[in-house]
Amino acid sequence: MSWDIESFRQKLEDQHTFPGTYKFKFIVPNEQREAILKVLPVDDVRFRESSNGKYVSVTASGKMKTSQGVLDVYIAANKIEGCIAL
Repeated sequence: MSWDIESFRQKLEDQHTFPGTYKFKFIVPNEQREAILKVLPVDDVRFRESSNGKYVSVTASGKMKTSQGVLDVYIAANKIEGCIAL
């Protein structure tokens, strides 16, 4: 992984209250739509396709118990080919 997990964990804990709602945003190739859904523990999810239909942006919010739960989602999403976390 190319990001500092501990630094991200600290930012999550400083800027969010857990348990609480957290908003995830990703861009994935359209054929990975189902794969990203499998890693998102969400109450609400919205998709927006790119103009050429090749990519889809995913905005999802869900109740997260801990910062580790949020990290687990990002770690799982990082394994999806072509996935970009925003």
